[in-house]
Amino acid sequence: MLLDPAAYLRLEIEGSLGATSTGASFATSTGDMLEVTAYAGGAFRVRLGPNTRPDYGLVVGRTRACTTSQPGPKLWSFASGDATLELAGAPLRARILHKGTPVLTSITDEHFRGWSRLPTFGRAPRGGLWTAAFALESGEAVYGLGEKFGPLDKRGQLIHSQVEDAHGVNTGLAYKNTPFAWGPGSGGGAWGVLVHTPGMVTHGVGHPDWSHRSYAVVVDDEALDLFFFAAGAPAGILDAYTALTGRPAPVPRWSLGLWVSRAYYKTPAEAVAVAQKLRERRIPCDVLTLDGRAAWKVETRFNFEWDPDRFADPRGTLAAIHARNLRVCVWEYPYVSVRARLFRELAARGYLLRTASGDPYVFDWDRSPATSPFGDVLTPLPESGIVDFTNPEAYAWWRDAHERLFADGVDVIKSDFGEHVPDDAVAHSGDWGRRLHNVYPLLYNRCIFEATAKFQPEGDAPPIVWSRAAWTGSQRYPVGWAGDPQSDWEGLAASIRGGLSWGMTGNPYHSSDIGGFYGSSQPTPELYVRWLQASVFFSHMRVHGIGEREPWAFGAEAEGICRKWLAFRYRLIPYLESVIAEACETGMPVMRAMPLAFPGNPLLRAYETQFMCGDALLVAPIVRAGGEVEIALPPGAWFDLNTRQRVPGRQVVRYRAKLDQFPVFAREGHALPLGRAVQHTGEIDAAKPIELLWVFGKPAAALAHPQVRIEPADGGHFAVRVAPGVTPELWGDAAGIDVGAL
Repeated sequence: MLLDPAAYLRLEIEGSLGATSTGASFATSTGDMLEVTAYAGGAFRVRLGPNTRPDYGLVVGRTRACTTSQPGPKLWSFASGDATLELAGAPLRARILHKGTPVLTSITDEHFRGWSRLPTFGRAPRGGLWTAAFALESGEAVYGLGEKFGPLDKRGQLIHSQVEDAHGVNTGLAYKNTPFAWGPGSGGGAWGVLVHTPGMVTHGVGHPDWSHRSYAVVVDDEALDLFFFAAGAPAGILDAYTALTGRPAPVPRWSLGLWVSRAYYKTPAEAVAVAQKLRERRIPCDVLTLDGRAAWKVETRFNFEWDPDRFADPRGTLAAIHARNLRVCVWEYPYVSVRARLFRELAARGYLLRTASGDPYVFDWDRSPATSPFGDVLTPLPESGIVDFTNPEAYAWWRDAHERLFADGVDVIKSDFGEHVPDDAVAHSGDWGRRLHNVYPLLYNRCIFEATAKFQPEGDAPPIVWSRAAWTGSQRYPVGWAGDPQSDWEGLAASIRGGLSWGMTGNPYHSSDIGGFYGSSQPTPELYVRWLQASVFFSHMRVHGIGEREPWAFGAEAEGICRKWLAFRYRLIPYLESVIAEACETGMPVMRAMPLAFPGNPLLRAYETQFMCGDALLVAPIVRAGGEVEIALPPGAWFDLNTRQRVPGRQVVRYRAKLDQFPVFAREGHALPLGRAVQHTGEIDAAKPIELLWVFGKPAAALAHPQVRIEPADGGHFAVRVAPGVTPELWGDAAGIDVGAL
């Protein structure tokens, strides 16, 4: 894709239209109004163009007062906290500062004749298409932009923020997209840019066909609506972004256990038998999923009615699964088969997206033998209408129709799909499908999230959905899984990168299909084990794919190793809960890529599949056969959990691990609270979940929990206090560590 600078009108400020306590507005050379507004957390909004279309609630943050000044002709300054936005008028240019130091400026790449190679801010002559461009220094990295499965550093890439059914993790297509990018900066602070739109956004991130020294966006919408962020570090950018678009919602403890699934359990008896076998073979787990065709009739798929040919007693089936201390997840999608009675009912009510002539829009799937994803296992989906969640009555009807499913014993919904709104569909909101397409998953998953909150059993709260597609603000409706990876080593590596990229876009939760979803052959035992070991340190973990994915399907040795690491996963839950609590307050993800965890160390950026799980654990997944991985140890000292050895940081090590081992390093100065090994989260003592506290060297970080407290003491040291029943275990030099009772 080439960007033609001549296709855009370059904007200039012609004069001020007045100021308010939160910003100001200006007239521009194109006749478009320019509005500047300050928001909490060091954020500034710059909006150009009309405001006639729905915004779908992507932003929930509030405006805040700022100081406005005009230090020179056609130069305006807006200051709020440590952040400052400066605008120059001819041409319109922007500069973002943190504590007086510039962190982001408009493009500096000049044409031979003096103007910028790309418009600083530009609009297509007839409107509806906008562009803006910003300068990048040599070596400056850029992160975020959703769940992208390629390199974490987007520099040099052409990225499309467009929700797609990606059919895997091997291309630039992605299920979860957010037009929000940030950079760690060059020492003066970090910056972030959110394009506030439901429309498609194309990002040329130092893309050489546009400008290798610039970050430019092309926005398909009636207005150009940008939010700029400035902070001292990337963590501050995520904090400001999630303050603006919504804090991540908390998740229930049971969701942190293992989810078991496959495509698919063919009969209720088979599902109950798997539940029984999981308990007999002592595989720790908490959720069993009835995926795809497992619960619904093939011809109609999801329509709130159990397949009558197989589910003569759905409540009895779900009760039998519950009796094995498992919760039940069932699959749905927001499409209604033309063969279902429900299609006629919803069409008559006007609850489906429409064609331009007013008829229900009937969506059909790719059935071409050369490109269709359907085959013997994934059979073709039926022609379907698409629920119109912009219609408040349709939204409420679909939400409340879930009551009967939860009454039957469903605990959680796998809200699959949502990526297929056609451009020429018409919504109740007045938008064409082209503009609704990206935000549709947000509306869909919000509806299912609210249905869950309304009808789930009290003991299951808080609500969650197991979703696939997402857009700006989706962190408010957790959790999501990373689509359908290929069952090979590259599928594992890409899934990890996708989770890290999604985390760097303000979404703290991640899961992937352990073993991969599809492939010409089943995953090897080695691949399956390594995938599961890595997933122990994700926020959520699920085994799933075409064919058996339960641990026993991969042999006795693999099953035993999986059992060992699942036991550790359940012991890790108290720590994960503390990390998730931080995520809900600040937007910091559970899985933290190196540039986010250590932004001041550019040498770590190349290690794009290793990550921090919270502040205390460095995880280095093995992503190729043979058991070896190269690990870049950050500054400080680290304790190898396999050998208990203390290893100095600031070095690269070549690590070899037997199949039952996995490279995890604990950070010196931190502590790791662990629970006892259980078979499901219902066995965790809610009042006393911690059994053991590993303390790695002399504590240097505080920890607060009803059972454990690490706090500053005299002489600059930290004291460790534990409640009865918690055993402190000191790693490394224990001299001088103050350990006592809480």
